[in-house]
Amino acid sequence: MIAGEALLDTFINANILFCVAFVLWYVVREVMSRTGLKHAYGTQLRLLNTIFLVIVAAPFIALAFTTLQSSGVAKGVSLNLSDMVVAYYLNGGFEMKASEFEGLVLARDTFMLNVLNGAGFLAQAAIIAFVVGFALGMVRLVYSMFCLYRIVASSYGWRAFGRVHIRLSDRTLVPFSTRGLRNYYVVIPSHMLGTSDELRVSLAHEFQHIRQGDLEWEILLEALKPVFFLNPAYHAWKRHVEDLREFNCDSAVLSKGRIDVRAYCDTLLSVCQKTLRRDRAFVIAVPKVTLVTADRTALRDGKMSFLEHRIRSVLDARRLRFERLVFASVAVPMVAALTLTTLAIQRPGDWSHDRLMLSTVVNLERLDEINRLSTFGRIRN
Repeated sequence: MIAGEALLDTFINANILFCVAFVLWYVVREVMSRTGLKHAYGTQLRLLNTIFLVIVAAPFIALAFTTLQSSGVAKGVSLNLSDMVVAYYLNGGFEMKASEFEGLVLARDTFMLNVLNGAGFLAQAAIIAFVVGFALGMVRLVYSMFCLYRIVASSYGWRAFGRVHIRLSDRTLVPFSTRGLRNYYVVIPSHMLGTSDELRVSLAHEFQHIRQGDLEWEILLEALKPVFFLNPAYHAWKRHVEDLREFNCDSAVLSKGRIDVRAYCDTLLSVCQKTLRRDRAFVIAVPKVTLVTADRTALRDGKMSFLEHRIRSVLDARRLRFERLVFASVAVPMVAALTLTTLAIQRPGDWSHDRLMLSTVVNLERLDEINRLSTFGRIRN
């Protein structure tokens, strides 16, 4: 039960941190857009990846802080949000019945206990929703990997450079890259052998994804998708990572000066036109990183498509000066804020003085209620 409780507690904290991190990211992105850093795609992508690692490391951060407290280094330092709210209430910060306030403070513990025991409608609904979402997500992930395996397995080996294998396929109209346990695979449509510009752009783009480690991040995000199936912040986070990944890759490829901007944009338009006729197996197949995909929703709703955003970013690209300094100046406050949030949302480890006081007030309130009812009964008799 203790292991299950710790796992559930970690899962709840991770969901909270993703929501908080996405709000922080949204604010930082707006600030960067208004300060001339809109095109700092590499910095923004590194920032998202760094924050993701902080969320993954959150349990270890909390454990390290607890160790410091127990060893006396951080003795008396309390960053727990629940304890702060209790202290604020006891100091007369707001009016509320003590029993009702205690119920709010213990709501998370009560919910966790109900989930672990399967008691109560809300807990049972949460369990069913998670199990169904996780099962559907895993089925989708396994089937997607199977579709991807079939596409790569049915392709033909063309070139190999160390661990990178270039393969030709008649089953796909869109270049993409993926990886196995050891090797990387860049799959190119066979018809591109007759179009040198498209072939050169596609290879440069997919090689850049491999150099940037985008495939590893894509695999990690796809693998965690079934776990955070019910968290909209996680899905929004993943979409932002995917968008910045393409923006950054476009910028990195063109910054080398080996490919003409017009040829690059023409290739994106040509391949995107072909993706409108793509088969469902290719759409489902993950984890992979494609050259371009058609944004059908934007085309239907009359909005600016992601492809148009990419082309505009390519034409308006600017070289960022002092990239490391900019990254540090943005990442340090975000990491600090998320670390404080991690410590603030932890469950209290023991009964603090304020919590004992709250429990005493609740008991006195209940005792007063009992006495009042007893007195009322005697008066009636």
